[in-house]
Amino acid sequence: MLKINLPLFLYCAVLVAPLQAQNIVEHIPNHTLNEHYTLHNNGTVTDINTGLIWQRCSLGQNWDGSTCTGNAATYTWQAALQQSSGSTFAGYDDWRLPSVEELRSLVAYDRFSPAINNAIFPNTPISWYWSSSPNANTSDGGWIVSFYDGFDGIHSRGNAYHVRIVRSGH
Repeated sequence: MLKINLPLFLYCAVLVAPLQAQNIVEHIPNHTLNEHYTLHNNGTVTDINTGLIWQRCSLGQNWDGSTCTGNAATYTWQAALQQSSGSTFAGYDDWRLPSVEELRSLVAYDRFSPAINNAIFPNTPISWYWSSSPNANTSDGGWIVSFYDGFDGIHSRGNAYHVRIVRSGH
């Protein structure tokens, strides 16, 4: 007969359990409701509040028709600008790196880990994302936004971070 030390078993089970799901902060209003987005079959989504069209996956990931698969790539600021403007995703060639204000519009301040609507932007890495906004006070700084907690900041353009591309609605 196999005997299992229950406390040790539960401790080990927690270690191998999947990562905890997105955390919701109940007392903060949700401004990124599913109804604020129009989903398209090509892996893009339109934010009806801003009119912006976003790629649902981070650069490096693939849209499989229902979710983002693979690993999101990281880029320096200059490479992020180049990768964004060179994209022909979903048959469009006017993609770009979003401004810090545009990128902040995706932050779901009522949640963290990730701080984004996970139903609209699935499998978003809980990490920093580049914006196209340079820092006015330094020649080597660029604005970034964290999709772990929604904070933003300025980092060296030589650092490698994730990218989500956008295009203006027509």
